[in-house]
Amino acid sequence: MTSFCSRCGFLLTSVSELLLSGGTATKEEGESPRSRGIRIGIFLLLLLIVVAPILGIISVFLLRMPPWPMGIAIFLMGGGGILRIAYALMFESNVRKPPRDEQEKNVGAAVRMFGEPPPVGSLPPQRDEPVSAYSPPDAGGWLETSDLKPASVTDHTTKLLEKDQ
Repeated sequence: MTSFCSRCGFLLTSVSELLLSGGTATKEEGESPRSRGIRIGIFLLLLLIVVAPILGIISVFLLRMPPWPMGIAIFLMGGGGILRIAYALMFESNVRKPPRDEQEKNVGAAVRMFGEPPPVGSLPPQRDEPVSAYSPPDAGGWLETSDLKPASVTDHTTKLLEKDQ
């Protein structure tokens, strides 16, 4: 869950990790999606080297038929491996993710520090403000959007300069 500072909007996601590590940045040792995709593609290509000859031998010598199962394996596994590597290089992030057990440890520590997060889809907690604190808008003086004139970008600065003189 992503959380932000209510005053300045600072992203508080990694603050709990900094607090847990005593204020020092830790090196993430997980595997990035890009390196995982490349590894899967290479595995498919290496598996092709083993599977294709076995399919060829079985189809030609045992089943006495043309080696088309070997061609299908070469097409699927070879093409799949090359496409998986290309997809990983073009579209996947090279940012490493921490290992799963480390993520669970960080989540547990964040829950201990900041409390249990609200359930997904729940409403924010009720505020204890009386109805008398609210006042209706002033009557009259409303402008149509066509009546509004855009302010100049430098108008505020010009007014400040006029005050200084």
